[in-house]
Amino acid sequence: MNPEGPIQKILLYVDGSEECITAAQYGVALAKETGAELKAVYVVNISLLEELVKARIFIKIEEMDYQQDLEQDGKRYLHYISEMAGSKGVSIETELVKGVVNKEVVKKIEEWHIDLLVMGELEQIHSRTDTYHDEAELIFRKAKCSVLFVKHADAVERMFESLE
Repeated sequence: MNPEGPIQKILLYVDGSEECITAAQYGVALAKETGAELKAVYVVNISLLEELVKARIFIKIEEMDYQQDLEQDGKRYLHYISEMAGSKGVSIETELVKGVVNKEVVKKIEEWHIDLLVMGELEQIHSRTDTYHDEAELIFRKAKCSVLFVKHADAVERMFESLE
């Protein structure tokens, strides 16, 4: 453990996917080995909900219900990751925020002076246009710190389970 090393603050981007759980396992292991502070953020995508109302796909009451569902999902994921970290003796600070996903994550990186952002594997991009609309891709491009994409879920899970 090197508290003076290059990685002192790690941020986990939690998006509710299987890949983010794999990334969280890796982030917990990395924090345990380096002694880095560990934080996790989940963003409720308010701008998407507003666009669905404007496009008349949702009415206002549906937007509110869906927002509550997303908040509950976010809380569940953050709680699960907190439990996961605690099981390995790693403390973690979590936060659920609302807004434009990429902007909120970049804001937290700057606010918390994050050294390393840990994310799940990016989805395959099918067109150039997808690049401009994929939140994870936008976070990767806008982040003002190093970004680690975690792959190979089976190997990560074995590594995580072997931690004492």
